[in-house]
Amino acid sequence: MQFFKDVKKYKNYIKYATRSDLEAEVTNAYLHWIWWILEPVCNMLIYYFIFGYVFKNDEQYYLVFIYSAITMWNFFNKILNISVELVRNSRSIISKIYVPKTVILLQKMRVCAFKMLISVGIVIILMIPYRVSVDWHLILLIPDVLSFVLFTYGVSCIFMHYGVFVEDLSYVISIVLRMLTYFTGIFYSVATKIPAPYGEILETANPLAFYIASMRNALMYKSGYSFKIWLFWTFIAFALSVIGTRLVYKNENNYVKVI
Repeated sequence: MQFFKDVKKYKNYIKYATRSDLEAEVTNAYLHWIWWILEPVCNMLIYYFIFGYVFKNDEQYYLVFIYSAITMWNFFNKILNISVELVRNSRSIISKIYVPKTVILLQKMRVCAFKMLISVGIVIILMIPYRVSVDWHLILLIPDVLSFVLFTYGVSCIFMHYGVFVEDLSYVISIVLRMLTYFTGIFYSVATKIPAPYGEILETANPLAFYIASMRNALMYKSGYSFKIWLFWTFIAFALSVIGTRLVYKNENNYVKVI
């Protein structure tokens, strides 16, 4: 309950700190906010050239296929990398005034969510020339994305805590995330490209691969996803969020002493 009270109490801080971070990123850039569009578009074209042209991937709607996955992956990847060193990088704030560390994490998630929304807009634009049709299955994106965000928060909370005490954790995370990039199905379909039954097992056992595959089914292929698997990973996401939040609140008074 303290978490929800703090979110309500510090909602203005989250709002204005998010705006400040976004403005600071592009203050001295000649193209200003256009970089938020150029960067993901350039990455998309690079991946399309390598995996779509060089390796001749024959997935339907391939640009939409890879860019929608990149949109979700970048959100998780950026938040997790930020969270590991978040407390240390926020020492100028937390050493002077009390701000709940979970609130700081939520503020960073809001920054990344804003950028993700820009990428979502690009995905919608890409769907027009590909003539991707949609139906009621599009509604299934809502529970899929909500569970994905909850999972991201829970994992990030836990790593934010341990990142205070283990300085090398950021290096470990960067290596693990680099490995996960190729096992999550960003550039290919895990279930179809990996021989059965290992592809389906990997897609089920890897929550990120499951969230991305479920998003693609609802967005492009007008099909649903396994509700039981979604329920399982949503329960795991909720449990991680509760554990991570309690862990941070229990130990946040020690963070200042450590950093």
